[in-house]
Amino acid sequence: MRRRHPAAIVAVLAAAGISVSMMQTFVIPLVPELPALLGTSAADASWVITATLLTAAVATPVFGRLGDMYGPKRILLVCAALLTAGSLLTAMTSALVPVVLGRALQGFGIPIIPLGISVMRSAVPAHRVGTAMSLMSASLGVGGALGLPLSAVIADHFDWHALFWFAAGLGTASGLLFAALVPNLPPVSADRFDALGTLGLSAGLVTLLLGITKGGAWGWTSPTTLIMFGTSAVVFTLFAWWQLRTASPIVDLRTTVKRPVLTTNLASIAVGFALFALSLIGPQVLELPAGTGYGLGLTMLEAGLWLAPGGLAMMVTSPLAARVAAGRGPRFTLIAGCLIVSASYLLGLLLIAAPWQVCLFNVLVSVGVGFAFSSMPALINAAVPISETAAANGINALARSLGTSLSSAVVGAVLAGLTVVGPDGHSYPTLTAVRVALLIAATMAAVAAGLAALIPLPAGSER
Repeated sequence: MRRRHPAAIVAVLAAAGISVSMMQTFVIPLVPELPALLGTSAADASWVITATLLTAAVATPVFGRLGDMYGPKRILLVCAALLTAGSLLTAMTSALVPVVLGRALQGFGIPIIPLGISVMRSAVPAHRVGTAMSLMSASLGVGGALGLPLSAVIADHFDWHALFWFAAGLGTASGLLFAALVPNLPPVSADRFDALGTLGLSAGLVTLLLGITKGGAWGWTSPTTLIMFGTSAVVFTLFAWWQLRTASPIVDLRTTVKRPVLTTNLASIAVGFALFALSLIGPQVLELPAGTGYGLGLTMLEAGLWLAPGGLAMMVTSPLAARVAAGRGPRFTLIAGCLIVSASYLLGLLLIAAPWQVCLFNVLVSVGVGFAFSSMPALINAAVPISETAAANGINALARSLGTSLSSAVVGAVLAGLTVVGPDGHSYPTLTAVRVALLIAATMAAVAAGLAALIPLPAGSER
């Protein structure tokens, strides 16, 4: 196949990856105001966040598999279309149900990242594949870091619907660029679509994530939460039984449980946990009132601007990490990244007294995450056949998302469980809560490093 415009392919796919990950944080500035904006309760308004998480979790592995079966370009165009439709729907309404539906459709944009990795593996020259995949993988973190200040600027100067009009513009631009510049690669798998497996995977993921994300509100020992976790366990057991017996599974469990793939995905959960912990801790420290004794009293926009360099650091780190991986191997890069993250969180215990310190702490964590994220596609691709590239990277992206969900539940519970009443009569997390959260994140990153050390290496693959 003639490979045309590899630089343009990489630029388009990486920009699209950053765009879709930004959309996950676009709504964060609106969270406190959502009940009033949508005329509903805080509990119902939380579905604006949860809906995107659920659809992204299901769509990422499923659309990755469809990309292997029908060609990644077709599925990329479908993702862009659904993302744009969801953004337009949300931009044109102020009612809860349409907004939740629109946010759910936006979740279908996340599979663009594993699909983009699949395209790069086939369409980019071999000597540039490592750097290209590193940038695509890191786009998930880069977009999340850049999305907060950008959304804060838009929300501060325009009506909240402008956020979703902007998202619709990004989705439209991505679709047009996919159509014009992404090569029409042939399918790499001749399998048939596993409808029953897809249904089982969807049911298992939805019940699991509902239990994780809503457990704090429902009560971790409430019947509803326990039913969700129990149902998920039963459904996944039946799902595994079916996947091992069908000729064309939606998830090839025999490949997924191979040691290189399994340990990489487990490490990805821990890295995703550590990354999202920063999104919870950093803004808290910057925005809490000075009367708490440690809060820095910044506005959301000011906090976003202090945190923005983290996204830039991750973007700059990705090509550097690819060069290190080329010389020392991706496992070395993953271990190094996890250790940097762990050490940075420990250093963060001392770097929360001024905005510039939080900014430095954020940059250090982001550098480590950039190293870690950049190494994951190479580790996954080395362990799976090319016919499962998009599907396997979709599972890896799902693992990172599961880590962020666990982080939200655990760190959120810590920050909500240790509080003090401020001068204004409101409850705020204590300094002890912040320090405990930092230690938990440091521990999870260290666990990720340990898991990465267990990844086996082909003979002669690492120096």
